[in-house]
Amino acid sequence: MSMTAKALLLRLLTLLFGVTLMASLAVAESPMKGADFLRVVADQMHQLQIVKVGTYAFRAQTSAIGQIGYNEDASTIVLTPFSGRITRLIARLGDQVKKGDPLLEIDSPEQFVLQNDFIAAQAVKRKANSQHNLAQIVEKRVRDLHEGKAAPSKDLQQAEAQLVSAENDLRSADSAFEAARARLRILGRTDAEISKLEETGTLSRVTTITAPIGGTVVSRKVGPGQHVKADSGDALYTIADLSTMWLKAQIFEQDIVRVRIGQEIEARVSAVPGRIFKARINAINAASDLTTRRVVVRSEIENADGLLKAEMFAMFKISIDDGSTSPAVPTDAVIREGDVAAVWVETEPRLFKRRVVDIGIQQDGLTQIRSGLDLGELVVARGAIFVDNEWRQ
Repeated sequence: MSMTAKALLLRLLTLLFGVTLMASLAVAESPMKGADFLRVVADQMHQLQIVKVGTYAFRAQTSAIGQIGYNEDASTIVLTPFSGRITRLIARLGDQVKKGDPLLEIDSPEQFVLQNDFIAAQAVKRKANSQHNLAQIVEKRVRDLHEGKAAPSKDLQQAEAQLVSAENDLRSADSAFEAARARLRILGRTDAEISKLEETGTLSRVTTITAPIGGTVVSRKVGPGQHVKADSGDALYTIADLSTMWLKAQIFEQDIVRVRIGQEIEARVSAVPGRIFKARINAINAASDLTTRRVVVRSEIENADGLLKAEMFAMFKISIDDGSTSPAVPTDAVIREGDVAAVWVETEPRLFKRRVVDIGIQQDGLTQIRSGLDLGELVVARGAIFVDNEWRQ
């Protein structure tokens, strides 16, 4: 064999050895799989999260639908205390108001009656005060004369009786005057307006209706120039404190026997995806709705960030027991195929075995394992779907 042929043969053998070696390495570095196991390569491990099977107190829950509502303990409607015509609207929808802030002005002739009563009570008080001062002067003069033996006891007794009567009249006039002042306050007059009326005696037809509580204006049902009646019961404004809201869950009648005040309730609203609002039941309605056959269960929740709005639809879950401790794995670890649930258990480094498990309820991102796993075993959490897909290929 010539030298050229030998060199060519050597190159062919070297090339064949290199191809064989690369094929062997590729096989060694590729995942290995069997009927119920999969061995991954080292570079694939960073895609997986391995966790231990732990325990969790899973609580039995009942589901319900409902809505978010205003906290009725911190909201109120604003009515008119007298009939009249609205001359000015001050507060608008969405405005933040404090207690005593002006909402609207009403022109009403009914104001004259109360203002006249106040002025009349003021006049009676002034007259009673004058008579009291006069009775004091007379009583003092007669007492001095009596002590000087210049007036009989009969005149002193009469002067004392007149002073007592004048004191009683003054107290009565004071009470009537303060009652008239209180009526003006109740009907919307401020202390400054009452003081001006007391000083000048000038009557005014226009009255400012003020906010009875602080909060947000959530409803306004009147317009400028509209005539309103005191006996209609129609709300002019609605003011609500939105820092807290009510969760109102509607529970089926057959489930209400397991619901108690103090139980934890979870709410999910589609407007705030991925967030769970938690509270505790503080009230259960005494009657069931005749149409839906449901009982409303109420909770109060903080709403400092303002995410919850009234009438938002909500899905509720109510914990109806204290929970029982069971093995648990992250929900991402469970692979479902029809009615079959399985997890991938790490039996040795990079070697995972598929195991069918019996699962229970899901809570707080965990799934209850009724059978199939022991505490402390290692399972794939994040990346379980990746392992399952590699095994099926």
